[in-house]
Amino acid sequence: METVIKALAENKISDVISFTPKKLLTVKYNGKELNINDTLTPTLVQNKPEVSWEAKNDELYTLILDDPDAPTRSDPKFGQWKHWLVTNIKGNDISTGQELAKYIGAGPPPKTSLHRYIFILCKQPSNQNIEFKGEHILPLTADLRNNWNAETFIKKWNLEPEAINFFQAEYDDYVPQLYAKLGETKDKPVEIK
Repeated sequence: METVIKALAENKISDVISFTPKKLLTVKYNGKELNINDTLTPTLVQNKPEVSWEAKNDELYTLILDDPDAPTRSDPKFGQWKHWLVTNIKGNDISTGQELAKYIGAGPPPKTSLHRYIFILCKQPSNQNIEFKGEHILPLTADLRNNWNAETFIKKWNLEPEAINFFQAEYDDYVPQLYAKLGETKDKPVEIK
């Protein structure tokens, strides 16, 4: 964990989270395991990754992926940007969870340098499903994803951060395709009541 903590400090991840993680989250894109602080491309991360961790079947988890560097690390006026949010995950089977924000891969604008993409895994209190009333279910759209705060969300719902991982990415030729997909979406966010 010493290497993980050093990578977090060197990349100022404390700008996003103030907790010290207990574990490194296992993340794989296209079968290749992510090493903390890898530099990946938007092309490589366009599809959902495989994410795994040790868990008991009766435990419930929330998984977050966000980008604090929108539009740039030096001027994050739109950050944090919510890329993926899955709640009420039973054990370590993401398919059992409720996807509050559909997965959107890295899509940093041109000439904005490297962005940090941070995975945070949290244990839910008392192994109980949470209804997340007042939150929104976000389809494949940019609506309601900017100016989000992972740590505020974690505290609001009494989640316990367990594991972390992150990568960095900057603009590549896939990004305009991603933006086009986001622009084509007709679905709108729905508030959980």
